[in-house]
Amino acid sequence: MSAAVQSYAAVDLGASSGRVMVGRVGPGSLEVSEVHRFPNRPVRVPEGLRWDVLGLYAGVLQGLRAAGPVDSVGIDSWAVDYGLLDADGALLGNPVHYRDSRTEGVAEKVWASVPADELYAATGLQYAPFNTLYQLTAARDTAQLRSARRLLMIPDLLAYWLTGEQGTELTNASTTQLIDPRTRDWAHGVAKRLGIDLALFAPLRRPGDPAGLLRPEVLEETGLAGPVPVTAVGSHDTASAVAAVPADGERFAYICTGTWSLAGLELDAPVLTEESRAANFTNELGLDGTVRYLRNIMGLWLLQECLRAWGEPDLGALLAEAAEVPALRSVVDAGDAAFLAPGRMPERIADACRASGQPVPNSPAEVTRCILDSLALAHRKAVQDAQRLAGQGVDVVHIVGGGTRNALLCQLTADACGLPVVAGPTEAAALGNVLVQARAHGLVGDLPGMRRLLARTQPLTRYEPRGGTQRWRAAQARLAGT
Repeated sequence: MSAAVQSYAAVDLGASSGRVMVGRVGPGSLEVSEVHRFPNRPVRVPEGLRWDVLGLYAGVLQGLRAAGPVDSVGIDSWAVDYGLLDADGALLGNPVHYRDSRTEGVAEKVWASVPADELYAATGLQYAPFNTLYQLTAARDTAQLRSARRLLMIPDLLAYWLTGEQGTELTNASTTQLIDPRTRDWAHGVAKRLGIDLALFAPLRRPGDPAGLLRPEVLEETGLAGPVPVTAVGSHDTASAVAAVPADGERFAYICTGTWSLAGLELDAPVLTEESRAANFTNELGLDGTVRYLRNIMGLWLLQECLRAWGEPDLGALLAEAAEVPALRSVVDAGDAAFLAPGRMPERIADACRASGQPVPNSPAEVTRCILDSLALAHRKAVQDAQRLAGQGVDVVHIVGGGTRNALLCQLTADACGLPVVAGPTEAAALGNVLVQARAHGLVGDLPGMRRLLARTQPLTRYEPRGGTQRWRAAQARLAGT
C-alpha cells in the first residue's frame, strides 16, 4: 500500500446498532471496511426509555482495538439526544431515548412562550416532538437537570470520554432547535425566552476541527500507538451521509435511508417561510456553509418493526413476494406520529388502512408492499415540496444509506418521483465521516471534490422511472383526502 494512503476510523452509531469502519484514503482512492459491529439496544427502566451509552462506549473501544493503526478518529450518530455531566464531569444517568414519552404535550407549553411560527422563523427546525428543545423543557424541574453543569450531544459525549475535551459539533447542534441557521450560532433569544441556559453547552466546533487526542488510558485499552487525534466530523449521521452524496452539480435531491428517510435538497441558505413551516421542512446545517433542507419520514423503521414482530423472516424472499403484490393497493402516511413508538407495527398499519377505508393488508408480503409504496409516495411528496418551497429544481434523486440495498424501494421511488434514482453508497455516513477527516489532514479537497472521488470509487446503481406518475398522483390525492 502506498505511503500516501492514510487510515481513518469512523465510529458510526445508528438507532439499532453501532459499528466502527476503517476508511483508507489516498490519491484517487477511497475504500471502507467494517471492523466491528455492536448492538444498540435501548433499555426500558421504571423512569422511561434510556440509551445504554456505556455499552456503546465499550463497543467503540472494541472497534478501535480492531481497527489497528489509524491516523484519526471521527464519530457520528443520530441527533437530538444528549448526556448531562455534573461539576466533576461525571455522567448523570443514561441519556433519555428520543422515543421516550416524556415530551408528550410539551410542545404546546413551549409554543405558549414562543409561538410555533416565531420558533421556526428563528431556528428553521421542523416540529418533531423529540427535538432537544422539547426534551430540555420536559426535564426542566428534574433533579438531574438542576445538577447538570454540561450538556453533550451523543457523539460529543463519546469524544469527551475518548479525549477529555468537550465541544459541541455544529451539524448535530443544529438539530436541537436552539441554533439560528442564518448565523450558524446559538439562537440566544429563543433560549432566553424559554429559560434554557446555553452555558450548559460546550463551545461550538465545525466539521474538520480538532477534537483532542486519545487519552493514555484509551490508547492502552485499544492498543493504539499515540498520538491519535479525534477530528470533529459531521457528527449528525445525516450530515455525514449528505456529504457523501456522489452528486455532479447542484440539481439533485437526496434521500438518506435507514431507520428514518431524510428527503430534501442541499441549499446555500435556509428557507424560513411560513409555508415551509406548514410543510414541516427542517433547515439543518451541513458542511461548508450548506443547509440540509429536508423532511423527516418514518423510514424503514416501519419495516424493521414488522420484521421483528414476524420473527425476523428472510428479507430477500419477503421483498420478492412483495414485488408481486398489486401496486398502491393500500398506502399510509409514513410520517404519521402514530407509527413512532415501537410495538405492534403490522396491526397499527392494518388499523390505519381500515380507518381510511382501504383494503387491509393481511399477509407479511401485503404489509411490506404497503410500507414500501407508502415510503415511495412520501419520498415523492418530499422531493416535490422541497423543490417548490426552495425554488430549486432537480434532475436526479440520490438515495444513500441502508435503503440502497432494497432494490424494490429504490425502483418504486424512481417510479413515484418520475426521476432517475442513483442508489449508493450504502455506507454513506461512514464515508462522509472518513472524508471529512481526510480533508482535515489535507488528503482531499472541497465538497465537490469529495463527491467526485465518491462517484469514481463507490458502486452505484441507476434506476429509471417506469411509466407515468398518474397512479402515484392519484394515490397521493387519496391519502391526502383520508
